[in-house]
Amino acid sequence: MIDVYLLSGFLGSGKTSLLQHLIHQFKEEGKLPAVIMNELGKLPFDSGAVEGDVPIRELLQGCICCTGSEKTEAQLQSLLMEHEPDVILIETTGAAHPVEALDAVMSPLYADRLSFKGIISVADGKLWLGKENLPPQVRMLFLEQLRHAHLILLNKSDLMDENELATATAGIQAINEQAMVIQTVHGKLPLSFLRKLVPDRAVAVSHHARIGKELNLSAKLIIFSSPVPKEQFEEWVRQLPPTVYRMKGHVWLEGQRNPMLFQYAYGMVQWIPEAIKLEPQIVLIGDHLHELNYLEGMMR
Repeated sequence: MIDVYLLSGFLGSGKTSLLQHLIHQFKEEGKLPAVIMNELGKLPFDSGAVEGDVPIRELLQGCICCTGSEKTEAQLQSLLMEHEPDVILIETTGAAHPVEALDAVMSPLYADRLSFKGIISVADGKLWLGKENLPPQVRMLFLEQLRHAHLILLNKSDLMDENELATATAGIQAINEQAMVIQTVHGKLPLSFLRKLVPDRAVAVSHHARIGKELNLSAKLIIFSSPVPKEQFEEWVRQLPPTVYRMKGHVWLEGQRNPMLFQYAYGMVQWIPEAIKLEPQIVLIGDHLHELNYLEGMMR
C-alpha cells in the first residue's frame, strides 16, 4: 500500500513550501516520494520546486476537479507503473474543492494499492482574518477546504500577533473540530504530525482506505465477491445518507456478462454497459463512511 496525502489550500498559502519540506523529510528517512502537481496554467511554474530525482507528474490547464478524471488516472497509473514510490503527495490548485479532488484521485482501477491518509489544508492566516472581504464564492471554497481537512496548517504565523493567532486558531477549530490546527512558518511541518492520522480499523465487508476514524472526509473501496441483484443494490443506494457524495466503479449485476460501469453523485445514478470484464469494485467518497451498513454476503 502506498500512502497518499492531498495538499489543499488557496494560491499563495504555502502549499509548495509544505511540499518541499515533506519531500526532504521523506527522503531523509530513505523513502521515495512521488508528486502529482496540478496547475491552472499551461506552464508548470511550481514543478521546478521539486527536486530532480523525485518522480513527478503534472496536470496543467485546469483544476484537478475539472481537468477530467481520466487524466488524473493516467498520471497516477504512470507513476505506479514506472516507479515504486513509498508515498504520493498531490498538490492541488487553490481552486480545488476537497471532495472533487479526492474523487479525481481515488479511482477503482488502483485504489487497492493506495492508502489514503488524509487532506492537509494550508490556510494563510492573514487571509483568514480578512475572509469577510472575499467574494462569497471564494469565501465558501476557502471554508470548504478547511471543513474537509484532516490536518490544518495556519501558515505565515510569524506575520500575526498573539491576538490574531488566537482568533484565527479558534475560528478555524470551530469550523472543523476534528482536525488538528498547527501554526507554521513557511509550511514547515514535522512528519510526526502526519503520523498522528491514525489508520482506522478494517470494516468487515469492505477494504477500507486507511484513514483515521476520527476524521470526516474519507474513501472506501468495496470489492464484490458475487453478482448483486440490481433492485437490491439500487435500494441500498437510495437509502444512503447525503454524506455520501460520490461512488464510481464497476458493479457485478446478476444476469450481466460483464460488470457495469456505475457512477453516483448527489443522489443521481448512472449505469453504462462495458464491453470488457473489469474488476467488480467501487470507491465511495464521503463523510463518516465507517458508519454505513453494507450489503452482507455480496462484498468482500
